[in-house]
Amino acid sequence: MAFDINDYGLGKRPLWAIFAALLIFIAMAFFVVNCVAMGEGSRLLPVYSVETPEKKVAVTFNCAWEADDIPEILAILEKYEAKATFFILGQWAKENPDSVKMIAKSGHEIGTHSNTHPDMAKISMEEAREELLRSCEHIEKAGGGKPKLFRAPSGSYSSELIKTASEMGFMTVQWDIDSRDWKDKTAAEMVENVTKNVGKGSIILFHSGKKNTLEALPQILEILKNGGYEFVKISDLIYTENYTIDHTGRQFCLQ
Repeated sequence: MAFDINDYGLGKRPLWAIFAALLIFIAMAFFVVNCVAMGEGSRLLPVYSVETPEKKVAVTFNCAWEADDIPEILAILEKYEAKATFFILGQWAKENPDSVKMIAKSGHEIGTHSNTHPDMAKISMEEAREELLRSCEHIEKAGGGKPKLFRAPSGSYSSELIKTASEMGFMTVQWDIDSRDWKDKTAAEMVENVTKNVGKGSIILFHSGKKNTLEALPQILEILKNGGYEFVKISDLIYTENYTIDHTGRQFCLQ
């Protein structure tokens, strides 16, 4: 059956009206897609990276198990004039208060990584609140101050979790560059993965207690510093108001 534009009433309209209607439809579709992507719809996203004109990156560490390498990590950061953000498990803080004090005293930032490392996308929000409250109690008691940042264990989250964390005063932060030290990658593999994918506003993920991190970290910082990058705390990178987050988790300032 042949298509006839008059069958749809379009042939009776001027071409400019048809074109205008098409533009309106496209604009509405774009708005709906982006509302969902930016968390204005059914899905909320944490911050994965930040849009910035400056060559700034945030170096972050998840601390959930071993703590023996913390002094060496801090020494490396100091050598490269790097400030970092440590996401600490509440139980880790309870068992390693000296490490928490050392991190805080060195001028680094401490966020919460939950209390016991559950899959927080699969627990109730009552349990999630308890995880966050208990973790902060342990971190504060250990001398790490009151956390304002939260990173979900294993990167597992839900819209409900982000909303709950926000209501409790936490900004939920992920990462866009994974060193993959948790996979026991070699130092060379870690260096290549980070340095080839990093960009302005990147958030880089490392872990304490991983066998090749101490070898890879100074090489990565050396390459990035020579490339003009500055290493800042997450709180000095992200926007806390007048911002939006796109579907990739990249944060943009609206001003």
